[in-house]
Amino acid sequence: MNRSRLAPGAGIVTAPGGRPVLRTSEGEFLRIDTGHVDTGELIDRLTDGEGRAPSGELSLLITAFEEAGHAVTEPRRPPLTGRTVHILGDPVLTGPLARFAAAKGAEVHPATAGDVAGLAGERDTAVVWCLDSPVPEGLWDEADRLPARHTAWLRCHREGAHTWTEPLASAPGDVTAAHVRLRRLAATAAHRELAAYWAGHRTPDTGPHPTEPAAALIAALLTADLIAWASGEPHRGAGLPARRRLRRIDVRDLTVTEHPVLPVPEVAPLPAPTARTAP
Repeated sequence: MNRSRLAPGAGIVTAPGGRPVLRTSEGEFLRIDTGHVDTGELIDRLTDGEGRAPSGELSLLITAFEEAGHAVTEPRRPPLTGRTVHILGDPVLTGPLARFAAAKGAEVHPATAGDVAGLAGERDTAVVWCLDSPVPEGLWDEADRLPARHTAWLRCHREGAHTWTEPLASAPGDVTAAHVRLRRLAATAAHRELAAYWAGHRTPDTGPHPTEPAAALIAALLTADLIAWASGEPHRGAGLPARRRLRRIDVRDLTVTEHPVLPVPEVAPLPAPTARTAP
C-alpha cells in the first residue's frame, strides 16, 4: 500500500506550546487538531519515518490531509506531462525554453514556420514562437488561427531593449497577436510611428540582445504560462491570468511589467449606402 507523504512545499511546524501547525505550500499556517493522536506519530506517518500501522483516528487524520491536498500518496507528475510543445524562432530564446519545458514534463519538438498550419486542431499541444527582433508584417497571421481550432499559441518578440511576451491563446475568442497590435496602437499617441516601425521602416536593429540571464528569465515566464495553460489556469492571487496578460521585460535590468489586454471584438461591416429617390 502506498504511504501518504506531505505534499511538496507543505510542512508541519511545532508552534510555541507544542501545538502542531501545518504550513501549506501556499504559505498559510493552519492549526492541526490531532485529537488523541500523538503529534510525533502523525509526523512519522507523513514524513520518511516508518511509524506504526495507523490507528483508526490517525487514518482519518491522514485522509483529511489527503482530501485537502496537503498529503499525497504518489509523487506529483511534472505539470506539463502529457502536453506537446512545438518551439520555433531564435535560438537565444528557444534553447532555454526547450530545456525548461522539457524539465516540466513536456514533449518538446523543434518546428519551422512551415509546420504551423499543420498543427492546427491538435489538442494538448502548444506552439511557441520566440523572436529576438520585431515581428515582420504577416509573419504570425497563420499562427493566430491556431486557438480557433483549440491549439495553444504563445509568443514573444523584442523591440529595442524590451521583449514582449504576449497572452497565451488556447480557445476561440482569446487574445491573438493581431489583437495585441491593435490594442497597442490604440494606447499610444504615436500610433503612426509605431505602425511604421512594425512595417520595417526603421534603421537596422542594434540590440541589446538578451544576455543569458535575460533569456533564462524570458524562458521561465513563458514556461509559467504553459503551466497555467496545462493546469486550466486556476486563478490564484492578484496577478493577471496568462490569457489576458501582456508582459514587457527590459533585457538590460530584467525588470518585468504586466499589462492587461482583452480581445478585440469583430466589427460588423457598415451597411451599403442606399440610393436616394429624387422627389
